[in-house]
Amino acid sequence: MTNTQILHIAMEQSSIDLGCRTEDFLKEENTVVYSTASAQARRYLKLPFACNLVSYGSNIVASVSPALKETVRAYIDKYTFYHCFETPNLHALDDALLPFGLRSCFMAEYWLPDADRLAPLPCPYETRLLTPEDFAELYLPQWSNALSTARPQLDVLGIGAYDDGELIGLAGCSADCDTMWQIGIDVLPAYRRQGVASALTAALALECLRLGKVPFYCSAWSNLRSARNALRSGFRPAWVELTARPAQVVDGMNL
Repeated sequence: MTNTQILHIAMEQSSIDLGCRTEDFLKEENTVVYSTASAQARRYLKLPFACNLVSYGSNIVASVSPALKETVRAYIDKYTFYHCFETPNLHALDDALLPFGLRSCFMAEYWLPDADRLAPLPCPYETRLLTPEDFAELYLPQWSNALSTARPQLDVLGIGAYDDGELIGLAGCSADCDTMWQIGIDVLPAYRRQGVASALTAALALECLRLGKVPFYCSAWSNLRSARNALRSGFRPAWVELTARPAQVVDGMNL
């Protein structure tokens, strides 16, 4: 796949998730649409959204409940679009959401493979391609980024690194939607800074593409270790996303 094809597939999926048109992400002006449930959306999303903001770098597409349309429109049109994803402006969004019982919650940067840079990387340890049959004993805290205990049925492929038969690094991908698989990576602390994470991430991304799926990678803005791994592995930033959730849910996460 070319970079143009990869980006288009991602935008097509985002348009399904948000309930908008693919071309909405390419406009200069912001777009607000009503959120609806879709069987083709990423399977971990809680739809319909109350408020979800997405930018591919040109504008914001906001997917909202009807009650929030004017509130969110006023917010995203007041500030330069990229400032809408950061403080101090996010405080204004939270103030506007609170009367509706909502707060800003999940914020992340999403990465796509760069077809011009993605390539096999050397790993200092033996690697093995893993399938779901190999995952049964691996749903452990040390592999919580690579595999999901909440959605084990979506874990479809992995690549492990082994030191004398012991698993020391694991990249896994989940079939979050029909066209895109999300990659997560874990490496045991004693084996970090040796190129294991980037080697496994790149190898799994190449395997996904070989199978006709677009791999994607998610990191928090402040997780520089994860962002550096994405860059070393041959990924590049593609879109950013912010989701509001009920205030009691957010408060519960802070207990």
